[in-house]
Amino acid sequence: MNCIAMIPARYASTRFPAKLMQLLGKKTVIRHTYDNTVKTGLFDKVIVVTDSPVIFEEIKSNGGDVMMSVKSHESGSDRIAEAVENLDTDIVVNVQGDEPFVQKAPLEKLLDVFRHDHHVQVASLMQVIKNKKNVQDPNFVKVVVDLQMNALFFSRSLIPYPRDPSVPIHYYEHIGVYAFKKQALLNFTRWPVTTLEAAEKIECLRYLEHGIPLKMVLTEYMGIEIDTPEDLKLAIQKLG
Repeated sequence: MNCIAMIPARYASTRFPAKLMQLLGKKTVIRHTYDNTVKTGLFDKVIVVTDSPVIFEEIKSNGGDVMMSVKSHESGSDRIAEAVENLDTDIVVNVQGDEPFVQKAPLEKLLDVFRHDHHVQVASLMQVIKNKKNVQDPNFVKVVVDLQMNALFFSRSLIPYPRDPSVPIHYYEHIGVYAFKKQALLNFTRWPVTTLEAAEKIECLRYLEHGIPLKMVLTEYMGIEIDTPEDLKLAIQKLG
């Protein structure tokens, strides 16, 4: 099974402009993400795909594999689909550029889903939300799953709602790391943005609205996602 990791890297960001070029220790956020993805040893190739000459040069000048987007894109999935269309691969893993502490174990579990079930077209990671404050935070995308670990829905709202407080509930945060069969990813880009996706600003809802099951994989820890300057401070503390 041939596997490629693609790291979409957009320079602009609404909440934290140029976050991928922020220094985290002696390296930028995007270089940590790239280097740690390569370090897992899980992939035949790791490629950063970006709309930014600055990010392109940052990866290229440090010996990394990087491509420039030809078109403008609404989502990371659209960006990497353009890049992989002419590449020979079975599975494409989308590692977000703002995940500098990428680890091998969660990505290996994600790839194992495709080895054990040939019907899976798309899979993604989730983790238990342990901080109650984050359950209410719209920056934390929540996911609920069925008994086969397929996603039922993703939302920035509180799901499920604890109407009966005596029922124990695990709240899961969706981690924006995806794995796709190549054709499933290409199909995604040919569909228009759907209503729920547009309302929630969560791209994987496009799959659910088209009836494509999305297999969720529970992981203990993925690291700190750099969405805000506060996240960067936490990452700097973690790096020591």
